[in-house]
Amino acid sequence: MPSLIEQRVLDTSASEGWASARMTRSYSMTGVRGAADRAVDLARSFLHWQDSLAEIHDVQEDPRFQQRGVDLLWQRPKAPVVGVEVKGDRQARRGNYFFELISNVERETPGCFLYSAADLLLYVFLSPRQLHQLPLPATREWFLSRASRFELRSTQTRIGSKSYTTVGALVPVREVLSQVAGALRFKIGAAGEIAPYRRSER
Repeated sequence: MPSLIEQRVLDTSASEGWASARMTRSYSMTGVRGAADRAVDLARSFLHWQDSLAEIHDVQEDPRFQQRGVDLLWQRPKAPVVGVEVKGDRQARRGNYFFELISNVERETPGCFLYSAADLLLYVFLSPRQLHQLPLPATREWFLSRASRFELRSTQTRIGSKSYTTVGALVPVREVLSQVAGALRFKIGAAGEIAPYRRSER
């Protein structure tokens, strides 16, 4: 079975599709596994960079946390444990987040963005490499209050001879960073160095 993060490594390149949610190109589950691993690795590196003494627990395969939409637990000394959702995206240059609203259309499964109990959403763009730290409850509340403004897109994932469809909203990165308190963006260099973006770079 694919992990939750593998299911959410989405390519937001556009092509024509549904009237309500334009279809992006489909991709195979095998093809996204490497990208999913890179997103997790970058998220873990970022959390260690924030606190070198922290312990990070990978709970992707734990059914208790799958039901809550939590991928990692960030345990820091003398601080509450933080639940983290990781989202991987191949394309940073398009300037949008893909917030998953329906995970599996065929099974009517809600998207993790809507039900996740995580405290943080670490949204990892893989090319060029960026990590966006979004406070998930505040980001979700902000989105729901204006959800009708955003365009819907869908992706199709192939698993063997079958496939499933995911639907999400394209949300401009600049709007979230400027309007959601605590939303931050970091760049990740070729050697893994991490640095926050300056306001002028946003």
